[in-house]
Amino acid sequence: MAKLSLRAVQKLTCKKRDAWWTVLLVDPVATRMLIVMARFGFITPNRVTWAALFVGLGSAGFFLKGDPVSLAIGAALYHLSFIFDCIDGKLARLKGNGTVFGGWLDYVFDRIRVLFCALALMGGQYLRNGDERYLLAALMVVFLDMLRYVDALQIYKMRMSMRAKIEKVTKAKRDAERAAAAEAAGRVTAEPEEQQIQFMEDLLRENPEAEAETLKEQATAAHVVDLHAQFRHRFPWYQRVRHAMLRSRIRPHLISGIEFQMFIFIVAPLIGQILMTTLVSAALLGAFELIIMYKFWLSTRDFTKVMAELSSVPSTAGIISPQLHRGRHRRGVEEGLRDAERLLDQQPDDDPGFQPYPQPYTGYVPNEQYTNHEGWPPAETYLQTGSTYGHPVQGERLYAAPHAPQPEQNGYLGDREGNR
Repeated sequence: MAKLSLRAVQKLTCKKRDAWWTVLLVDPVATRMLIVMARFGFITPNRVTWAALFVGLGSAGFFLKGDPVSLAIGAALYHLSFIFDCIDGKLARLKGNGTVFGGWLDYVFDRIRVLFCALALMGGQYLRNGDERYLLAALMVVFLDMLRYVDALQIYKMRMSMRAKIEKVTKAKRDAERAAAAEAAGRVTAEPEEQQIQFMEDLLRENPEAEAETLKEQATAAHVVDLHAQFRHRFPWYQRVRHAMLRSRIRPHLISGIEFQMFIFIVAPLIGQILMTTLVSAALLGAFELIIMYKFWLSTRDFTKVMAELSSVPSTAGIISPQLHRGRHRRGVEEGLRDAERLLDQQPDDDPGFQPYPQPYTGYVPNEQYTNHEGWPPAETYLQTGSTYGHPVQGERLYAAPHAPQPEQNGYLGDREGNR
């Protein structure tokens, strides 16, 4: 295999912007190690990821001992573990053999390494000193590390969702304009597809040192969407600082998850001020996370403004629907009365499970022994009711058989068994 060029490898594998710790203290070593490791075919990105995990767990073992020498060795091993963690991605970009599973493996192993190292570092100091503050520090480190990466992932998902919605609305608006133009012309004309929308963040990523206004004028798309316009308007000096730092590939986010880990697991063990370094690192990380959240909030406001401009329907955000106001959801009085009448005059077919009562007697021929019985009315009194479902006709009186007690008024003949 021909010797690889260091400059070519750096240009291909190093990110255009990265954490300052990675740019200054990791990339110079990682790219040189990458040139050597790339010569061996059995060294794959996933195997390098496993190596980073094992070296990180080794550093946790030294952290647990807690003495100054072990802390220094643990700090060195953790830095080596992080170098391997950077090499796996560089090797995948160099050979083009990166996989989705490899990205997931790298993310999970990073969290495992931080968890074990935090518990070992703070637990070792607790075992030596008996200071319970180290236990709280361990919980804080693990919590902030998880919060940082979960927040970054969620913000990324929301940004992609906003971009997808803007692209969808733009495409729908363009299709409607084409359909209207074709209908007006009386024929369908095939127009060449052209890029309708571009995002300013993509243009700045490709041209990091260019001005936003210049890129907007030079854009080839019909519409350039800037989801960071309010942030740049409120902090105009940010662009100058960003351009100055990007000349050295350093991103403006100075305290990220990488610097947070390096300060706690490398700087703190070397200087012997673990609690103080952890507290300062946590405060700085929290401050920069609040800045990111504020920037994302401004971006959502830009998104709302862009969607309002693209939508042809007026926005109803913040307005209660008129149908929910008092009285609007109620039906008219006449309709309510008709419903009440239908409830009072139910038919058997209204309820599939309705079983009508037994039909009433059509006539009654009394037994001879009751014909002249004292206290009972004559047979002529028992008349055919002519009613439906056992209801007597108005004006007639209905009697039960002599051997049954008198039913209640307006009752059913079928109820006689239940009245005994």
